[in-house]
Amino acid sequence: MTGHRLADINLSDYSDSAKELLETQKRNWEQCYLGYESLKSVQVKTFEFDGFNIKVQFNPGRLTSTSAKVDTKSINERKCFLCIDNLPPDQKGILYNRHYIILCNPFPIFPEHFTIPAVEHRPQLILNSFKDFLKVSKDLSKRYTVFYNGPKCGASAPDHFHFQAGNKDFMPVVNEYKALKDKYSKVLLTGKDIVISELQDGIRRFILMEGNDAHAIEVYFTRIYKLLEEISSPGEEPLMNIISFYEDMKWKIIIILREKHRPARYFEEGEGKLVFSPASVDLGGVCITPLEKDFLKITKDDLADIFSEVIIGEEKFRKIAEDIAGL
Repeated sequence: MTGHRLADINLSDYSDSAKELLETQKRNWEQCYLGYESLKSVQVKTFEFDGFNIKVQFNPGRLTSTSAKVDTKSINERKCFLCIDNLPPDQKGILYNRHYIILCNPFPIFPEHFTIPAVEHRPQLILNSFKDFLKVSKDLSKRYTVFYNGPKCGASAPDHFHFQAGNKDFMPVVNEYKALKDKYSKVLLTGKDIVISELQDGIRRFILMEGNDAHAIEVYFTRIYKLLEEISSPGEEPLMNIISFYEDMKWKIIIILREKHRPARYFEEGEGKLVFSPASVDLGGVCITPLEKDFLKITKDDLADIFSEVIIGEEKFRKIAEDIAGL
C-alpha cells in the first residue's frame, strides 16, 4: 500500500478515528468538502406506512452512483476508483485490519459516509468476507451502521470488494428495528447463540439474524447463502443487500433478498421514467433521487410498487423461510 495514503489518526477507537478522518478530509480535500456542503441543500420528504416510515431524499450529488454503468464492458473500460493507486491525490484513509482501508465517501448520503474497500482488487462477493463484515460493524458500532450492496444490487464498483458505513441513526430501518420486529417478524430458528427471523412489513421482506457469537452467525449465514445459491443464476452471487449494526452486546443483521437490480421505470423513456436504483440505504428507508423532478413526483404508491418489483417475491421468500427454519 502507498504509505502517503494513510492518515495520521489515533486508532484507539475506529469510530472516533473515522470521524476525525472526515473532519480532516473536509478541510484538506476540496472534493470531499464540496460533497458534504452539498448535503446542506438536500430536500427530504417522508411517507408513513403501517408502523414505519420511508424517506425520499433529493440528492443531486448521487447522480453518478445512482446511474453508474455496471455492465462488464463499462467496468473493463474504466480505472477502478477504489484501488489505492487510483485514488485522488488528496484522499487519505485509515488502514483497517490490514486488509481494508476506511475512506471518506465524497458523494455522501449520510452526514458521515465512508467506503471501506479491500486493499486487494477483488470482486464484490460477500461469502468469504462475512467475518470481516461482522468485525467492522462491531468496531464502528459507536457511531455507524455498516452495509453491503451485492454486485448486482446497487454496488457501483462490483469489481472491487467493499463495505460502506454511515451514521447509525440515519436509516429508519435501524431506528425502527424493534418496532418492526415486534409488529411484523416471525422467528424461524433459535440456537444457543443466534435467532433467525423473517420480517414482512407489507412492502419489504427481510431475513433477520441476531446473536452475540460471530462464529455462529457466520456459520448460519453461510448455510443461508448456500440455500440462496440454489435459486440463483449459476456462478453469480445471490441477489442481496445486508445491513449490520451492533448494539446491546450483539449483532443485528438485516438481509434483504432481491429479485432484480433496477425497476422497469428506471429504463423507461418520457414521463414514466424514474432515476431510482434501490440499494441498502433505499431499502433501509432513505430513497435517493438525484433528479429533482423525480423527487417531486415520486409517491408512496410508487415506492411500494418499486420495492415489490426489486425485492424477492412472496412465494420464493416463503420457500426460503421454510428452508431456513429447517437448518
